[in-house]
Amino acid sequence: MTALVQVSASAPAKPAVQPFGLRIVVGMLGVLIASISAGLNEKVTDLAMTDVRGALSIGHDEGTWLLALYSAAQVAAMAFAPWFSVTVSLRRFTLGAIACFALLALLCPFAPNVETLYLLRLLQGFAGGCMPPMLMTVALRFLPPGIKLYGLGAYALTATFAPNLGMPLAALWTEFVGWQWVFWQVIPLCAAALAAVAWGIPQDPLRLDRFGQFDYLGLILGVPGFLMLVVGLLQGERLDWFESDLVTLLVIGGGGLLAAFFINEWTHPLPFFRLDILKRRNFTHSLVTLAGVLVVLGACAGVPASYLASAHGYRPLQSAPMALLVALPQLISLPLVAALCNIPRVDCRWVLAIGISLCGLSAFGMSQLTSEWTRENFYTLLALQIIGQPMAVVPLLMSATSVVAPVEGPFASAWFNSVRAFSAVLGSAVLSFLMTWREHHHSNRLVDHLGHVPQAVGLRLEQLGGAENVGQLAAQVRGQASVLAASDTLLAMSWLAAALLILIPLMPLRVYPPRPVIPTH
Repeated sequence: MTALVQVSASAPAKPAVQPFGLRIVVGMLGVLIASISAGLNEKVTDLAMTDVRGALSIGHDEGTWLLALYSAAQVAAMAFAPWFSVTVSLRRFTLGAIACFALLALLCPFAPNVETLYLLRLLQGFAGGCMPPMLMTVALRFLPPGIKLYGLGAYALTATFAPNLGMPLAALWTEFVGWQWVFWQVIPLCAAALAAVAWGIPQDPLRLDRFGQFDYLGLILGVPGFLMLVVGLLQGERLDWFESDLVTLLVIGGGGLLAAFFINEWTHPLPFFRLDILKRRNFTHSLVTLAGVLVVLGACAGVPASYLASAHGYRPLQSAPMALLVALPQLISLPLVAALCNIPRVDCRWVLAIGISLCGLSAFGMSQLTSEWTRENFYTLLALQIIGQPMAVVPLLMSATSVVAPVEGPFASAWFNSVRAFSAVLGSAVLSFLMTWREHHHSNRLVDHLGHVPQAVGLRLEQLGGAENVGQLAAQVRGQASVLAASDTLLAMSWLAAALLILIPLMPLRVYPPRPVIPTH
């Protein structure tokens, strides 16, 4: 009898059982709102940083650190949040993250100095990174098999809808309301999310016994590893990469710490990441393809906006219609794509191939831009992404989760969200490198060409009004080099999309939409 009592006392408490219904739907909606608010905070702050720097009287370099620290903390938090949510309960952890995120957003505009603002943004990044993994966990755990794809489609909104909504909101706050709302915009969203999660997500018991096997070495290696590598990638282009001792230390040091971290995870009995999941072809293919797709989508959104800002002086308000064209229809196209993938006769690999093809075709079309293009020239090509983006993301979610058991949901969430966040950082670094490299290349070629045709240069200077306008000619050369660099970068993204297409017949196996298990007698 004593032995029986001891076994019962040591057994872990079972998670709360909550039948699917209105409460679960409301709870998941709350987690979705919180996850979108975290993505908006990052994107809007990035786009409105010029106005924020002007209001706070901080320089360009300080502004880049504000962005880098938030992104680095967000990536690190996504890696470790699922473990802590299982330990302290999904509901408690999510409510705590949302409350901290909103409080830090409230405090940011009142920071007395830039060092304090650095700290607030770093902490807010940790809180914001905790929320997207919870959304995937809720979808995998609580949704019935027949509608699980729609929940994963809601998760896809954080990768397609939220980033495209950033530019219109940045324009709204900076042009019409006030720069403080760049930070405060998330507070009403978080208040609604808190209420929804508190009412809708069931309360699990604490599982503090897991701390008996806590992966202290993994935490010590992983958190600084992620922080250093992400900051190094985001600061690399500004500091000239490995010509800078700081960037060299951050990238090589961060990479070394992460290598040691994953070696430790392989042998730890209760790891943050389970590396054996990568043996499943569909899961690994989904991670690799998701990273590539997000790089392509980031270029298709960022390069046109950057080109319009440099070539025609567009502010976020003028570029907002392009972002809205892609963002708003996602609310309709994502459920439609989820419904399509939910049909057993439909092979989601074909849906994925069509989606990647549309995104690649959009990038290729935009690579034909000239210095005469305005936002109207991009509308038709961006419209391809209305269907292309959800068709590229939803099948990947379906393929990855089809090979994951419910008990493995937190590990799958850690992998998927970490790769998603890190690929956005990597894509930003790659785009910055490509744009700078190709701009220098074309600038040198144009200058060399002008040096070989002095008569043409003299004629052009006469057209500009005399030799004293050589500065204007130099500006035109820089402008043309910038246009050619943007074209080359978008063309490279179309080739990346083509490479992702080649993987589809080679790696993933055919999967079917989830269905309830019918008991047999």
